[in-house]
Amino acid sequence: MVRLLFLLVVLVAGIALGPLLAGHQGAVLIQTDNYDIKMSVTGLAISIALLVIVLFCLEWVLRRLFHTSARTKGWFIGRKSTRARRQTRAAMLKLAEGDFSQVEKLLTRNADHAEQPVVNYLLAAEAAQQNGDSQRINDYLNRAAELADTDQLPVDITRVRIQLAQGEYHAARHGVDDLLNDAPRHPEVLRLAQQAYLKTGGYASLLEIIPSIEKVKLYDEDTMESLKLEAYTGLMAQAMSEGGSEGLSQWWKDQPRKVRNSRALQIALAEHFIDCDDHEQAQKIVLDSLRHQYDDRLILLIQRLQTGNPAPLEKELRLQIQERGATPLLSETLGQLLMQHGEWEQACDALKQAIEQQPNARDYALLADALDKLNRTQEASQARCQGLALTLK
Repeated sequence: MVRLLFLLVVLVAGIALGPLLAGHQGAVLIQTDNYDIKMSVTGLAISIALLVIVLFCLEWVLRRLFHTSARTKGWFIGRKSTRARRQTRAAMLKLAEGDFSQVEKLLTRNADHAEQPVVNYLLAAEAAQQNGDSQRINDYLNRAAELADTDQLPVDITRVRIQLAQGEYHAARHGVDDLLNDAPRHPEVLRLAQQAYLKTGGYASLLEIIPSIEKVKLYDEDTMESLKLEAYTGLMAQAMSEGGSEGLSQWWKDQPRKVRNSRALQIALAEHFIDCDDHEQAQKIVLDSLRHQYDDRLILLIQRLQTGNPAPLEKELRLQIQERGATPLLSETLGQLLMQHGEWEQACDALKQAIEQQPNARDYALLADALDKLNRTQEASQARCQGLALTLK
């Protein structure tokens, strides 16, 4: 700008001094409707130069004025940003202390001037949830959504997490359905979807996302097996609720071979048949499973069965005892089964065998009942005393 002004001064000086040195300055006439302005060329050049200088000075003054205003504004903004950083750090400490009221206040005082205002509002929403204020939760989430612009994923995840914490399970399920469309492999989205589906009985939807949960390695192998079992058990309960024993049987037939070969699911299925009072189907499942592979859980189910055809169960128990030896569980179960059908002498032998290996008050009580049926009251009384002594210990 200074160089330009210098060149302008030189140019004007040339225009003014040229005619003077040449001895004739010339004339300029400017006519309007009401005025006639006449001046020399030198005077015109000097007038233009003065006008340019005045404009230049005015521009300099205005620039300095606005620059000072911008610096003042920047100072205020910087002060608020510094305060926001300080309050955010203090909020993190209060969060560690569990003082959610202070967390909410500190995070929102200068949230718009924080380094990550969206994070401040989202954390404030979770703190407000701990304080039980639904209105402020919505206010903070809406403000975070405005600031997040196109990156709405953190806001939506926080919203669903808060809905689950507040027991709004169906709203959360609707939210995770949308989230899975946008981020189907996001670990937190999958974790929230799992919770929402379990809370709302969406077991089929849960099974659909289990492969994705396995791929992101959200849980270890044992937890994944438990999750699958919970999902299939939920589907069994739904099939039983809708169609009873027949509905449960049809659902099981429709499952792939891999599912039907699962030992844990076979046990769960037998338990559901017992719950629907279909002991014959439950007995069939227990026997088929035992013939393929022994499992203590199947033996415990035998104790709950009440069928009119105990012979296959008795035969299978004796076969297991022959192959594995007379374990306390097998002997106890055989004794109970024999008692159910009035075979008191054999029941006493089986229960005594179980007591010899692992004495417990329950078996002593069963033995005493069987001895009473055989009119061996003295032995029954002695068995009850021994069981009572174990109970007191």
